[in-house]
Amino acid sequence: MTRIGSSDLDVLPLSLGGNVFGWTADRDASFEVLDAFIDGGGDFIDTADSYSSWVPGNEGGESERIIGAWLASRKPSGVVVATKVSQHPEFRGLSAATVRRAAEASLARLGVDEIDLYYAHFDDETVPLEETVAAFGALVADGLVRHIAVSNYSADRIRAWVEIARRTGVAVPVAVQPHYNLVHRNEVEDTIIPVAEEFDLGLIPYYSLASGFLTGKYRSTDAAGQDSPRAQGAAKYATPAGLRIIDALEEIGDAHGASIAATSLAWLRAQPTVVAPIASARTVEQVPDLLAGARLELSADEVQLLDRVSEWTPTRA
Repeated sequence: MTRIGSSDLDVLPLSLGGNVFGWTADRDASFEVLDAFIDGGGDFIDTADSYSSWVPGNEGGESERIIGAWLASRKPSGVVVATKVSQHPEFRGLSAATVRRAAEASLARLGVDEIDLYYAHFDDETVPLEETVAAFGALVADGLVRHIAVSNYSADRIRAWVEIARRTGVAVPVAVQPHYNLVHRNEVEDTIIPVAEEFDLGLIPYYSLASGFLTGKYRSTDAAGQDSPRAQGAAKYATPAGLRIIDALEEIGDAHGASIAATSLAWLRAQPTVVAPIASARTVEQVPDLLAGARLELSADEVQLLDRVSEWTPTRA
């Protein structure tokens, strides 16, 4: 188990991404994935109020509703649920009123009395940061939220949030959620990890498997015939440099009897301040590899080999 920053939340070091629930996984498939995750020892679920508003016919909140129905049906103990605010079509931005109404709506969809971990999903610079910080602090003070966190914030804005919270005596963030993986490293390592270390924030990376590229499934930049946005996103990483990373992951994984995906998640877990990479599963068959990634321990030499082979950033090309 791993502690999330300065909080009292201890979790298996893997977070199950709920972005696919109500999108590429319907209610029944989502229930099966959640059951397999919990049965395998998982206890940390990540979602957002906006999932999956981008799907035609959806309005947002679909993932939270599915998770809420599953929680009501299974009544699991010790499960930590994280959700987010700022992108739901009805609750955009981070004004105090929006944050409060969005949190209440999420509580209703999830069917819980308190949100374990509540993120500001994206920064909203149209609202004074003092207002947003106070709004999140009030949610904690009123018992609607247990701990707060930020996602997709710059290091400067994270530092400013913490300083305002400390000065005003409200709850400080305990976690930060950035885009971070073996093919997207530099910005997080240069700016976010140092501020996380400074303020004892747990790092909970999303896109941990680079839209599936770091599973080894996509080994060509030719996305012809690929009918999913995920496949299109993964294919862009299948450059010679990207494939060298896959080859290294495969070699190290084979030595442990582990998959490429599990080895990639294990590398992330070995990075400073990282608590629990987020990875999603559309089917039950995908869950064991994710759980294996929460338990696989790489040697220092293996971590360094992956560090060396991944010293590039395709997004800056």
